[in-house]
Amino acid sequence: MKRFLLLLSLSLSLFALSLHAQTYRPIRGWSEKINDRLESFLNSTIITKERKVAVFDCDGTTFGQVPHYLADEALYRYADEVLRKRNDKESATKLAILDRMVKDGDNVGKPYVEDRVHFLAGLTPEEIETIGYECYRNAYKGKFYPEMKELIANLKEYDFEVWILTASPEFLYQKFVAEELGIPSIHILGAKSVVKDGKTTGEIILPIPQDDGKAHTIETYIKTRPLIVGGNSRGDMDMLNESFGLKIVVNPDDVTVRGAEDGPMSGHTVKSYWEKEGALIVNCDDVADPMIQFHTSQWKIRENRANPK
Repeated sequence: MKRFLLLLSLSLSLFALSLHAQTYRPIRGWSEKINDRLESFLNSTIITKERKVAVFDCDGTTFGQVPHYLADEALYRYADEVLRKRNDKESATKLAILDRMVKDGDNVGKPYVEDRVHFLAGLTPEEIETIGYECYRNAYKGKFYPEMKELIANLKEYDFEVWILTASPEFLYQKFVAEELGIPSIHILGAKSVVKDGKTTGEIILPIPQDDGKAHTIETYIKTRPLIVGGNSRGDMDMLNESFGLKIVVNPDDVTVRGAEDGPMSGHTVKSYWEKEGALIVNCDDVADPMIQFHTSQWKIRENRANPK
């Protein structure tokens, strides 16, 4: 009887382990070579006892940014559909901020990124969330890369925490990104502002997840070095270098040769630099939908380069 009970206990334990076995599911649309590298890396983490963290940039890394960033489209759409119909001081102030942003023209520069937060100041977090969510539903639905969604599903299978970093206003992105990727909204970190009496302010909480600020955001809020980091642009270099495991680069630019101001990337395109560094280069389809009329285009903000797969 004791032997029977021992065998039964062993069988039940093996059965329980089989139910919780971590199994890699190949990502459709990526090559066997890429899938083999991902599977090998994830299997190597099974014995890891510490927190397993993966961090990804948002626009252009998890979903499409062609022809325009969602953060820009959300703001210019709100201006056209709401603010231009009003005749109050607050609306005039916000439209003046947009005029300043258009004149600046550098929609990845620090002043422009901060002005997105200033534009939304005075609205409640829920109102900003709705602006982002409605813009997503109207112009970006279906633009999340299926390959990245499958990758994130695999990471969950292997007990990873998944975090998203964006230089866009945090409240603008949290709802739709959390819904699409199935991760907690508090794992979506963006440009933060102080909330007072239920409304956001123009007082920005540092660091902003932009350029080296993305690396500082990992240290400040996630509080551990990630095993996996994914990005797509020059602005993700510092964040990618926080990974002590796998670096994944999505649709990297292979046209623009970076200059001396780009530090170690000088003399390289984004793609050639990360190929040299041994990162995993992957491609996802990112092209404009000709059926959608973007308000951002009417405001003459530069378009992002298409990446047909």
